[in-house]
Amino acid sequence: MEKPDNCILVIFGASGDLTSRKLIPSLFRLYKQDLLPDKFVVLGVGRTQLTDDAFRDRFREELSSMKDVSKNSKNPRDFLRMLYYCSIDTKDPEAYHDVKDRLAELDKEKETNGNYLFYLATSPSMYKITAESLGKFDLHKQDTQNQNTHKKYRRLIVEKPFGYDLDSAKKLNSELHNVFDEEQIFRIDHYLGKETVQNLFVTRFANGMFEPIWNRNYIHHIEITSCESIGIENRGKYYETSGALRDMVQNHLLQLVSLVAMEPPSSFQSYSVRNEKLKIFESLRAIKDEEVAKYVIRGQYGASRIRGENILGYRQERDVSKDSRTETYVAVKFFIDNWRWGGMPFYIRTGKRLPTTVAEIVIHFKATPHKLFQKIGIDESCNQLVIRIQPDEGILLRFGMKVPGAGFNVQNVSMIFKYSELADVYLPAAYERLLLDSMLGDSTLFSRGDSVIECWKFVEPILRAWENDPSIKLYGYPAGTWGPEHADDLIEESDMTWRYPCKNLSDSDSYCEL
Repeated sequence: MEKPDNCILVIFGASGDLTSRKLIPSLFRLYKQDLLPDKFVVLGVGRTQLTDDAFRDRFREELSSMKDVSKNSKNPRDFLRMLYYCSIDTKDPEAYHDVKDRLAELDKEKETNGNYLFYLATSPSMYKITAESLGKFDLHKQDTQNQNTHKKYRRLIVEKPFGYDLDSAKKLNSELHNVFDEEQIFRIDHYLGKETVQNLFVTRFANGMFEPIWNRNYIHHIEITSCESIGIENRGKYYETSGALRDMVQNHLLQLVSLVAMEPPSSFQSYSVRNEKLKIFESLRAIKDEEVAKYVIRGQYGASRIRGENILGYRQERDVSKDSRTETYVAVKFFIDNWRWGGMPFYIRTGKRLPTTVAEIVIHFKATPHKLFQKIGIDESCNQLVIRIQPDEGILLRFGMKVPGAGFNVQNVSMIFKYSELADVYLPAAYERLLLDSMLGDSTLFSRGDSVIECWKFVEPILRAWENDPSIKLYGYPAGTWGPEHADDLIEESDMTWRYPCKNLSDSDSYCEL
């Protein structure tokens, strides 16, 4: 891997959960693999009063106990020395002068050549004021004409949610663009950093056997599932204003749709890949207000008893309204109106408190045009290609084989590849790849502003219909089940239904229940 140029990563919200759970551990793993710049600094910024040493102490024990991902002898103490902290009132624009001064001091001492990345690990309400305050002190300015080797850059990394609806997303785009150019903004979606998601590019475009049949002529339908066995985990205030549609469909699932459905890019450069993804978002057939009840199923988990444990229903969770109509499950049927996919249905679903935590893409190929063996009473199921994103990452291909013996009994069998079977191969966490790419300036796996807006355009009619039409039902489902049974009605063929995956990819034929 190419090593990034020397730089300083500034984390706003450095005393928060995201920094401790994801960002610092991911940076440490990059350090252990010798993938960080030769001269690298992390400057944490927050309202919590901390010294540099106190900030480092927050991570000392966890980093020392982390499983080694390399065979080098790099010590956590050396990594911790890269961490610094600056305490300011982040709501006061004038306070950002202290950040500028500290950056200038560290930049001179560590020789990072003026390269700064600003990571907004804060509440979305802070995005505008942080960006504007950085602009107030010219911290957004980078070299555009300088042809020297050490041409400095300034980049802004933004976490989801990127807006609450279409109007707020447009407003946020405008506010950020008032300070930073689009090429400086890296909108992070951790799903796109997963190794198996990136492998979609290789599966599709490096194998001649797939691309000729990757279209409506040979594929019956495509389904994408991302579900969790956990509930909202004391995040009632956030989830009440979000729900499954905003939290998962608008970003993660539609991003996966774009990778499955996009045309081959002219090159693997960022602009080429993201241009093809944009075309998919622009081709999503809008679901009209009067069609929402037909094409979208929403549900909310209720109380249940699982393996002897009483599970609260969503409305009994902390900070949740007793008459809440927030969806914890959503399934959508939709179409992409272009030459490759015209008329072929896509299905996506996501939910909380389902039987297992799993994310996967399933390509359902069309049955043979002449069901030769069905004439003698043999069931001929459609072939499937299953791309497992998490857990038990891998790829499964299902097809029919003759059972040994007399007659023509057909049985579905599976060919499976699992990443876990690759000995001595480290599967990096999503944030590792995305942090490294942001340092390298590679925006391929990040969302572009125009794509975000197109995704909001697709979900906006659904949100509007739910808000304005009380006749659209919110279905209940017991915690630990696969959601409302009405979701099966989205797949209209009588002999087809959703795939019900288990945690272990090898056990995928069974109906997985807790």
